[in-house]
Parts: sequence; C-alpha cells; structure tokens
Amino acid sequence: MKRDSYPGTTLGNEPCGAVNTTRQHRCMQTQSFLSKQTTATAQKHSTNMASLVSHYTFSMIPIFVTFLVVASSLGPVLSLPLLSDSGHRQMANHTFRPAKEIQKLRRINAYLKKINKPASLDGDVIDCVLSHLQPAFDHPELRGKKPLDPPARPKGHNSTEAVSESFQLWTDSGESCPEGTVPIRRTTVKDILRATSISGYGRRRHVLRNSRGSGHEHAVVFVNGGQYYGAKASLNVWAPRVTSEYEFSLSQIWVISGSFGNDLNTIEAGWQVSPELYGDNNPRFFIYWTIDAYRSTGCYNLLCSGFVQTNNKVAIGAAISPRSTYNGRQFDIGLMVWKDPKHGHWWLEYGSGLLVGYWPAFLFNHLRSHANMIQFGGEIVNTRSSGYHTSTQMGSGHFAEEGFGKAAYFRNLQTVDWDNNLLPLTNLRLLADHSNCYDIRQGRNNVWGTFFYYGGPGRNVRCP
Repeated sequence: MKRDSYPGTTLGNEPCGAVNTTRQHRCMQTQSFLSKQTTATAQKHSTNMASLVSHYTFSMIPIFVTFLVVASSLGPVLSLPLLSDSGHRQMANHTFRPAKEIQKLRRINAYLKKINKPASLDGDVIDCVLSHLQPAFDHPELRGKKPLDPPARPKGHNSTEAVSESFQLWTDSGESCPEGTVPIRRTTVKDILRATSISGYGRRRHVLRNSRGSGHEHAVVFVNGGQYYGAKASLNVWAPRVTSEYEFSLSQIWVISGSFGNDLNTIEAGWQVSPELYGDNNPRFFIYWTIDAYRSTGCYNLLCSGFVQTNNKVAIGAAISPRSTYNGRQFDIGLMVWKDPKHGHWWLEYGSGLLVGYWPAFLFNHLRSHANMIQFGGEIVNTRSSGYHTSTQMGSGHFAEEGFGKAAYFRNLQTVDWDNNLLPLTNLRLLADHSNCYDIRQGRNNVWGTFFYYGGPGRNVRCP
C-alpha cells in the first residue's frame, strides 16, 4: 500500500557556463564629393564586405542557437526555489554554483523517492510522515514531545519465536519509510464519503459489545476477575466474505477495564475486513481504543490523536499479505499488548518482535492502572439488511470443528501479570452468541499451549 510516486529529476553531470557577446554596428556616411571611380571602388568593396558579413552571420547561427538551447535548459534549474534545512523556501544565491546546487537537488530527489511510494496492489497510498507530526502529537498532552524509547518486554517473551510471518502488501517489494518517519495510510475523499458522517468516520457505529441486540456477534474466549497487565497470542489471517458495506468481520485481542456501560475502556488490536472503512475486502492490521464504550472517544488506527507510532515498517490499516488458504498453507501474526511498568503506557508488538508503538496512559481512566478482563476471538456485524441473518463470514468462514487448515485459530494465549511476567491462561471461559452461525472450541497441547478454533459461515440452514 503505499504511496504516491513523484517523478524524479535527471540532471546532467557536466558543469555549464554562458558567455554573452554584444556586437555593435556602426554606420559611416560617404562624402558626396567622392569620384565615380572611388564610388565604384567603394561599391565593389561594399559588395565584398556584404558577402563577408553574410558568410560570418550564417556561420554564427549554429553557435547562437546552441547558446539559446543551453540557456533555456538551465532556466528551470536556476529558477527552482531552494529548501533550507528547516524546510522553508529561500531565494537562490545570486552567485551560481552549478555543482553545489545540482548535488543538492539530487539529494532532495533521492529523499523524495524514499518518502513518496507508488500505490500498492490494493490501491492504498502510504505517506511517510515525520514522527513528531503524526496525529497523536495533536493531543494537548503530547504537543512538543517526541515518541518514547521502547520499554522492557515481559519476562518469558521470546521476540525471535519462529512464527509464520504475515507481511503487508505495501512492503512486498521491500519498501519501508526512512528513519525518523512513520508510515500512515492516506485517507481519501472516498473513504470519508462511505461513512455516515464526517465525525463518524473511523469510529464504530455501535456501542456495547456484549449486547445481542446491537447487531454484533462474537465467538470468543475470555478471562476476568483479576488484574491483568497485558495479553499475547498468535492468530492466523483469512479474508472472510463480508456481504454488506456496513458490516465487518474481525479477529482480535481486547484489553478491557470498567463495566460494559458508558465507562467501558478498551484497547484492541488484530485484523479486520471492513468495506466501509477501507473500501475493499482485504484483511487489514488494525487497532482501536475507547474510554466511553465507543460513544465519543477513540478511533480506528491513527484516525484521531491517541496511539503513538514508533515503527517505520508497519502501516496500521494496511492490507496483510499473504493470507491463509482453505486446506492449504496457514499464515499467522503474533500480537502482544502490555503495560510498561516504568511509565504505565500500553505498548503494542506485531509479528515476532516489531514494536509498533503505544497508547499513552493519560488516554484512559480505568486502564490507567490495569485491565480486569482479557478477551480473544472473532466478531462480526449482522445488519439483517435483507431481513434475515447475514452471510458475512467469521474467521475462515468454516466452523471450529473442521480444525487446522480449515478453521481460524488463536494459539499460545498468555496474559501479563503485575510483575511483567507472561503467564499461561487459566480459568478460560468461552462465549458464542449464536453458535449455529459462528462457534468456538478450545484445546491445549505442548506446542500451541492454550488455543482455540472459531468462526463460521453466518447464514445457513441452522442460522436463518
């Protein structure tokens, strides 16, 4: 997904100079008293001179034309405003230094090629934005500050764990943003026009996630009743079919505190298919946060001031590639969210060791201290736009009983305790709002630890 392509500037290697030559023609009057012979001689001499001048004039034309071509080609270069180190335009020095200025233009051109990327296969444009100019730093609490250095990972975490990496389309050709910048998916007019309102763009339209009447349906596992400081899992990536523009299908980790009333605090990360938000059916890496049950705070990805991104290789909201295939190869992504014991911020890790960034502690009230619930699994929106249950799929679109290679899964589920230790999950509870539409099955072994399969096709003979 990246990127706008800006045409490069190709400049010659040889230095150029120009010399201006001015010729003055003087007229002399002939004395009227000259004899005819003298006049004839003068006429003959004038004829010879005219021939000489004509010959000289024609021989100068190629030189003069060459001079005009060189001058005109230098014109655009000489007229370009230069950029100061601060980024402001300044007038060029009156003394022309061709080698110095051409070298500067080459450096600028090379930098533009780094930060302006061609559009990716899914049509996304990714902008490389200076870290301190990302949306988070519009927040009053962050203005004038810089992103923090990475914290210590939880004990027991192996950042080089051999997992099936799931990359992003815009990085398939080896693209990334320069150091000191972060990749941000560009929002277009079409993106906003798909939303019900400008203020509603990038926000969930429903409120409570545990209400069956809200149109949201889940197949999840969760733990509650304790104090939790993070969660970790690996989940495979699919491209489920979403049948309505105003529905979505997602798989994610929830870090939750507060009640399911108006004070609900959540931090969320995973993958989702959302035609309304992105305009296509690609599975995309996403994040979300709220402190009032999705009413007026928080947003997806970087669409408001909140999450601080620190990574220059991962674009939040970008399409994931490759994906799992039914009865074929499986690709999963690792996700971990945990609370930094030193500063209290909630950090996000993607894949096998890529730190994406953090949610500052001041964004939250309940989550400022700890979470009281951790949840893993899938969610869809059922609008019943045709008068019956949606055919939007969850996970792979197949039920949990089909198992590996056919059903979606989460594996190696863990939580983080108060002392920054990763611990296996105990006292796990399962929930499927409509098990005939989407279901879930839990398991455990020595390789995957605690795991579960989940998902389903939506509407079928048992799910009218």
